[in-house]
Amino acid sequence: MYNQLYPSSSHDLVSRYAPLVKRIAHHLLARLPSCVSVEDLIQAGMIGLIEASRKYDASKGASFETYAGIRIRGAIIDEVRKGDWSPRSVHRNARRISEVIQQIEAMHGRDAKDYEVAAELGVSLDEYYSMLQDSASTRLFSYEELTDQEDDGPGVQIAGDHASPEDQHQKEAFAGALAKAIELLPERERLVLSLYYDEELNLKEIGAVLGVSESRVCQIHSQAAMRLRAKLSGWQLQV
Repeated sequence: MYNQLYPSSSHDLVSRYAPLVKRIAHHLLARLPSCVSVEDLIQAGMIGLIEASRKYDASKGASFETYAGIRIRGAIIDEVRKGDWSPRSVHRNARRISEVIQQIEAMHGRDAKDYEVAAELGVSLDEYYSMLQDSASTRLFSYEELTDQEDDGPGVQIAGDHASPEDQHQKEAFAGALAKAIELLPERERLVLSLYYDEELNLKEIGAVLGVSESRVCQIHSQAAMRLRAKLSGWQLQV
């Protein structure tokens, strides 16, 4: 037991838990566009594992596997964010869609309809769905991605390993606001988010549950993300 809690070196930890990196990388790969390479995810995950092996403190109570899993997943997410493959126009369209949704919902006091958003954007419904599809290819990853702060969007950004009590309070407040915003989403959008993030189904599996195509699931997810960004537009925190 002592050897399990306190391995002789970080090298031992890296060797022992390297298979964990592969498991996490392959699990996340199923939730990402096909252009993402599993080798890149594994490489990023190994960096996370090395960092975990150096910083792990058994006295904090968490097992190394739990701690390493968080570090590995975080390193992979960071790598995916750095390697953003989408053109700037996709980000501009995403911002515009969120702004239009916010305007329509503020005006009518209800959820914006697809055709209303398309009309305000000056595009056809098919073109609107195509814009959602393009945006979804960069956003289908985590709740953090739903409210990504790139381009001055809402959200909470973690800075460093140790947040102050005030920062932690802000982070928890934002998490509460996000949960409330999700509850206000249309039923189908809430269901897609639940199946994707809570049940960890992939897009094809969600499509089978809903009886729609994989691309339609992608569109529903993206529209949910845009609606959340609109609902949380007042948040701009640095934690």
